[in-house]
Amino acid sequence: MSAQRNDDSFATLWDELEWRGLVHVSTDPEALSELLEGAPFTYYCGFDPTAPSLHLGNLVQLLLLRRLQLKGHKPLGLVGGSTGLIGDPRPTAERTLNSRETVEEWVTRLQAQVSRFLSNEGENAVRLVNNLDWTAPLSAIDFLREIGKHFRVGTMLKKDAVAARLNSDEGISYTEFSYQILQGFDFLELFRQYDCKLQSGGSDQWGNLTSGTDLIRKVEGQSAHAIGTPLITNSDGTKFGKSEGNAIWLDAEMCSPYRFYQFWLNQADADVIDRLKVFTFLTRAEIEEYERLVAEEPFRRAAQKRLALEVTTLVHGSTAVDAAILASEALFGQGDLAALDAATLEAALDELPGASGTAGASIAQLLVDAGLVQSLGEARRAIKQGGVYVNNAQVEAEDAVLEADQLLHGSFAVLRRGKKTLAAVRA
Repeated sequence: MSAQRNDDSFATLWDELEWRGLVHVSTDPEALSELLEGAPFTYYCGFDPTAPSLHLGNLVQLLLLRRLQLKGHKPLGLVGGSTGLIGDPRPTAERTLNSRETVEEWVTRLQAQVSRFLSNEGENAVRLVNNLDWTAPLSAIDFLREIGKHFRVGTMLKKDAVAARLNSDEGISYTEFSYQILQGFDFLELFRQYDCKLQSGGSDQWGNLTSGTDLIRKVEGQSAHAIGTPLITNSDGTKFGKSEGNAIWLDAEMCSPYRFYQFWLNQADADVIDRLKVFTFLTRAEIEEYERLVAEEPFRRAAQKRLALEVTTLVHGSTAVDAAILASEALFGQGDLAALDAATLEAALDELPGASGTAGASIAQLLVDAGLVQSLGEARRAIKQGGVYVNNAQVEAEDAVLEADQLLHGSFAVLRRGKKTLAAVRA
């Protein structure tokens, strides 16, 4: 894995952030560039506990926070114990409110995740904060008098998410309508407590980000900054970070390291260079070399392999990467399936079509059940032609059955037809 460092081939950090495609919208770019090149300052990003894990969209923010920390600046990782109880309005429908106990548990989990990606050492060690600490003691009357009076309803109505919801059949509750005030209050409070000068977030959060900069200007008479990173999409226009409808989570229990590794390995040639820029610390020169390889030798998928290696190591560690690579190789006959641990093997098989079968089950019938062939006749022909394998061992007899010792960890077997068509058997 490459070392975590900023690329000194750029004149400024701002230049590098723009080259990597990390800036979609911002307050004054010239002032921000000067700020980043100046004395260490405090900045933050907020993460709401609306799930028990962060996801790939959050990883963009975590890596931006890390790049600024590497420059010597001081990160605050805010996990929203209060905003998580409210819910940021989505463009389509009202969120289901989670219980206080659930939100509290998720706050703890997300704080642990945030701290993994930022250094806890030195004068600019990450500090974790929870906005429940300053909102819980505040009464509704005090909140309305001291904070609410600075917000204009007309301006609030123009925010993208709010406008979208107002035009929907469901409308928007006052609870979610007030979210932008709470996020603005967060920035004001961090400005007061830590002299925090910058907030980052996704560009879809821009209205909430500027709620904070506007509030600081009105209440304190000073300026603060915001950076909105682009919402990452695939070259075909689909949403990035979804795999067959499922989010790619950073928690290994919610998205296995094997599945995580495969997600990056399967990035399209048209997308992989942009992914290297955003999600790795490879230098400009290294990424430009991979860009050349994609153009000249796309069949080698060198850029995808490096991307999968870098990001999976970053999120899950080198041991998990090694296991994912071994599993990938073993599935296609280049390694020992029996050497894989049960968790990695199960995660790999989750990605495959499957059939149920116990010791004594007909291999030909399993091929049909798993969808590798259309009929028993086709299954027997495939076996006779030498094109069927169980755990990478060629099946020789048309009437062969699954043996007990072929069930890996007593539960799994891998069927393969030809070189690349796989299915899982589960006892």
